[in-house]
Amino acid sequence: MMLPLWAVIRRDLVRLLRQRGRLAAALARPMIWFFVIGSGVGVLVEPAAPEAYQAYLVPGMVGMTLLFGATLVALSVAYDKEFGVMRMLVTAPLPQYWIVVAKTSSAVVSATLQASLVLLVLGVLGFIDGSFSPLLLLAGLLGTALACAGLGMLVAVWTGTLENFALVMNFVIFPTFFLSGALYPVANLPPVLRLVATINPFTYGVDLLKHALLRGDALIAASDFSPLIDLGVLVGFAAIATLVASLRFSHEARAGLSGFLRSGR
Repeated sequence: MMLPLWAVIRRDLVRLLRQRGRLAAALARPMIWFFVIGSGVGVLVEPAAPEAYQAYLVPGMVGMTLLFGATLVALSVAYDKEFGVMRMLVTAPLPQYWIVVAKTSSAVVSATLQASLVLLVLGVLGFIDGSFSPLLLLAGLLGTALACAGLGMLVAVWTGTLENFALVMNFVIFPTFFLSGALYPVANLPPVLRLVATINPFTYGVDLLKHALLRGDALIAASDFSPLIDLGVLVGFAAIATLVASLRFSHEARAGLSGFLRSGR
C-alpha cells in the first residue's frame, strides 16, 4: 500500500515542480496580499505602526497558501475523472477508498511544501524571527493542510467536470478564507459572521498558525481558541471529510466501473 501511495504523491509533486508558474503563483498570491492589503489596511488600523498589521497577517498568508495549494491538488481528481486517468486507478487491485486517501496525502504534501516556501521568504524578509514554536508550526501546517485537503476532496468527488469544480470552489474558497480570522480577529465580527467563522474548520488552522508564529500581546489580541481545540477540530474535520469523500467516491467508482464493463469497451 505504501508504494502505490508514494507513486500518487510523487506524480503530483513532479507535476507541481514542473509547473513553475504554479509555484510562482503560490508565492506571489500571499505576497501581494501581504504587501498591498497589509500596507494599505495597516495604515488605517495602526497609522503609527502599519507593520503591526502586516505581522498579524503572517499566519493568515501561510494559511492562504495551504488552502489554495491543497484545493488545487484536489482539482487533479476532477481532471483525472474527466480525462480517464481515474479509470486506471479504479481498476487497480486496491481498495477504492485508498484513492481518496492517496490524493488527500498528496494534497497535504504539496500544500505544505508551498507554505514552507512562503515561510522561507517571509523569514528572509524579517517577518518571522526565531521565537516561533517549531512544534506548533509543524502541527499548524500539517493540520491545516489536512483539513483543506479534506475540503477540496469533498468538492472534487461531487463535481464531474473541471468547470463545475472551478465554479463550486469559487463559492467555497473565498468565504472560507475571508471568514477565518486570517485578516481580522473572529471576535471582532458581527454575531452572524462570527458564528459562520466558528464552524469554519479553516478558522482553527489559521488560529493554530497564530499560536505558532505570534508572541506576546500580538498573540493575545489575535488568537480566538486554544491550540488543543484548534488541532482537535482540524483532525476531526479532516477525518469526517475523508470518510464522506471515500464513501461517495467508492459509490461513484462502482457505478462507473459497472457501466464501463456493461458497455463492453
